[in-house]
Amino acid sequence: MPRAIRGVLVECDPSIKSIIMSIDNQNHEFIIEELDEERVVVKENMVALLKQKLEDRLKENLPPVDESGSE
Repeated sequence: MPRAIRGVLVECDPSIKSIIMSIDNQNHEFIIEELDEERVVVKENMVALLKQKLEDRLKENLPPVDESGSE
């Protein structure tokens, strides 16, 4: 008999959802259901790890910060 999985609804921009989908494609361990362009249901026990992976991915894509103090 199938078991229920606790999930969390994540609403975000399509660009962020694309990154979440990309992260999930590696091991298929985060997403329960893809609802539409801006919403997915994620396993409740994986939300914190997904947030961390998403933050890491976003930091990788940011341009370097100029800390020289010049404008």
